[in-house]
Amino acid sequence: MGHVRCISTTTVQPTSQNESTQRIELTPWDLQFILFGYAQKGLLFHKPNSTTYDKYPNKSLIQHLQASLSLTLDIFYPLAGRLAITENEDDNTTSFSVDCNGTGAQFVYVVADGVTVADILDPVLVPSDIVHSFFFMNGVLNYEGVSKPLLAVQVTELVDGIFIGFTVNHSVVDGSTFWLFFNTWSEISRHAETSTANCGKISQPPPIFSREFFYGIIDFPVRIPNFHNQIPKNRSSTPPAALHQRIFKFSKEKIAQLKAKANAEMGTTKISSLQALLAHLWLSIIRNKHFNPDQETKYTLQIGLRQRFQSPLPEEYLGNLVQFGTATSTVSDLLEHGLGWAAWEINKMIASKTKDEVRKYLEEWIESPKLFQLNNLASDYSFGTGSSPRFNMYGNDFGWGRPLAVKSGSSNKAEGKLTVAPGAEDGSIEFEACLPPQTLQDLAEDAEFLASLSK
Repeated sequence: MGHVRCISTTTVQPTSQNESTQRIELTPWDLQFILFGYAQKGLLFHKPNSTTYDKYPNKSLIQHLQASLSLTLDIFYPLAGRLAITENEDDNTTSFSVDCNGTGAQFVYVVADGVTVADILDPVLVPSDIVHSFFFMNGVLNYEGVSKPLLAVQVTELVDGIFIGFTVNHSVVDGSTFWLFFNTWSEISRHAETSTANCGKISQPPPIFSREFFYGIIDFPVRIPNFHNQIPKNRSSTPPAALHQRIFKFSKEKIAQLKAKANAEMGTTKISSLQALLAHLWLSIIRNKHFNPDQETKYTLQIGLRQRFQSPLPEEYLGNLVQFGTATSTVSDLLEHGLGWAAWEINKMIASKTKDEVRKYLEEWIESPKLFQLNNLASDYSFGTGSSPRFNMYGNDFGWGRPLAVKSGSSNKAEGKLTVAPGAEDGSIEFEACLPPQTLQDLAEDAEFLASLSK
């Protein structure tokens, strides 16, 4: 196998480069991620053919991507800034905001010698040593955005492919904003002539930065007591070498069967496709871990709040609007009651996040801020799922076709992390499971679980 060679590292600033003194305050939903790693997702493509290169007579493909990224940063200009930290001496607390200073995003161009598309897609296990090298700023935690870019792009040239890896500060954006940026950038890139005029023609809605939705509810800036004492001594957000990762694919038809079974078992129609699938994974992994029956097990989800706030917030709002929710059971109850019961427990937990509950959580958080770390959410007995199959990942055509696959970086990986994404086929869903080798091997030999996977 070849190695990765760095060809160039460039700072990309917004095209307009207008100086700004604007500050965007971080909310409790942003700050809960301040000790997490940056979010990392990337797309694998076939290498563009000569026809594509002909579209850019005055630029190389890399120069074209840099120019289109610069135009995208005109629209998402906070991501070209840095975090600003304020030490409040009156009460020994710390506050964070986004300084929209236009310092710029990082753009890295590398070549992976000898690595092919097949090397990424064919192995049963995710070739983590290769895939994780396709991302910049591995191991960086969100609070370090004070001195590090809030956004970094690494474009890796393979023998027969291109990988675009995207690393962004998770305290500044959630998954909705992450993919809105990616969708906007790819659409701007599809316009061969990257110009400010073309930006006005794109179909993606512009992001919304205002915090006026929270006026009268949140007293900005939000203050965190004893912040520096909460920074983990082991600051890495990358997964232990003892864990392996595998993609499990579920077709639209298999998901429909699981949903129908779960609803039939509980005599309801309220269990969603995703809830049934989450329950199926929870059950299958627990069954193959052979835990003590009295052991408590948890499944934690990130629940979107845009429609659960007192006044619904637009999808284009730039920032985090997610809250953690956890379904809890003993191993014996989970295995005894089965799919429908497990899915219903997840359904009830999600339904409990009402507007009143969200407001209560917000008020309590401000009174006593709680900064999450990854080991709070996923472990040997507990599982956590991030991302969403509803995000438009496969619609990102930069000008040479649809992606072949979606991959995630090393950031925020731990045992029990199950990252969800839409599949390449319509209606399908994929999970990247981060688990010990023996558990993955047992799942691979579990006839019931195997029957649920795509052929």
